[in-house]
Amino acid sequence: QVQLVESGGGLVQAGGSLRLSCAASGGTFSDYAMGWFRQTPGKEREFVAAIRWSTHYHDSVKGRFTISRDNAKTTVYLQMNSLKPEDTAVYICAAKSIYSGTIFVTNDYNYWGQGTQVTVSS
Repeated sequence: QVQLVESGGGLVQAGGSLRLSCAASGGTFSDYAMGWFRQTPGKEREFVAAIRWSTHYHDSVKGRFTISRDNAKTTVYLQMNSLKPEDTAVYICAAKSIYSGTIFVTNDYNYWGQGTQVTVSS
């Protein structure tokens, strides 16, 4: 069983930056692909970025967001730059086996954090 705890969310002005962290415990961290999703009220959870053998991004965040992982610290990060009001959402960390399946949809993931709120003001 993997537990995921996000941190780093907050309120930032448009054009600003935030770095989210997701600390994992349980299991062998290097056996997991890690993803970030986001959700706003009334909308489905949306893929943002993932890291497995390489990194992958939703088109809307390419060039602005960077996902990375530190296996020694069992933590995955999401560096968010040039933030826009439309980036406002709850950001949720997720984990799945690194060895199988895809990494772009919610059903691929087995473990989820509680999420951290990111609010970007205009």
